[in-house]
Amino acid sequence: MKFRALHLFATLARKSRDTLRRRFRRPLPGRFQAYSHTLPDRYPWLFEFARANVGSLVGARILSFGCSRGDEVFALGDAEGMTFAVAANTAAEPAEFYDAIFCLAVLCLGDLTVSGATRCDPHLYFKDFERMVADFSRCLKPGGILFLHTTNFRFCDTAVSQNFDAVFEAGLEQLAPDVLFDRDNALLPGARYRPVAFRKRNPAMPTMSSNSIAV
Repeated sequence: MKFRALHLFATLARKSRDTLRRRFRRPLPGRFQAYSHTLPDRYPWLFEFARANVGSLVGARILSFGCSRGDEVFALGDAEGMTFAVAANTAAEPAEFYDAIFCLAVLCLGDLTVSGATRCDPHLYFKDFERMVADFSRCLKPGGILFLHTTNFRFCDTAVSQNFDAVFEAGLEQLAPDVLFDRDNALLPGARYRPVAFRKRNPAMPTMSSNSIAV
């Protein structure tokens, strides 16, 4: 009986300690979330599209932003000449260099959903999100694809989104429960945002129509 009580106490203490760690852990530099977990082929439905549109490119250059060691990118396969880099900050990355950038479950803070927050500031600011995706655009080649999945903001609300076409959407069942906020950092009640892949327009190419989105 005494052993069971001690075991219960230890379990409760461990859970309390883990809760405190989650509550007070600061986001990692260049990312909103406090964790850096990843798995190869974490989103099979997304990487199936990526393999068809990026993985088949000879000499494709891939950037994995904030995704731990970049393990997710291995789901693209072993295309001829493919190279990839991992970064938590794109400031030093060359312009118009990458064929694809993956930013998956990085620009979000789960505690906002759990706590029922009606505003994301002072924890997150839309201006920081907009600055980050604008630099993603700078790093992408014309025709390159930005994979942006599970964020607390909508890419379509950014100024740079006018230079992209949404080319792939997640199903509602594939979306994480994370809440969304607007340009003023206010909650968008019940909002869901399905686009997850965006192709950077080539100035010489016409704008794609909305029915070009693959699902």
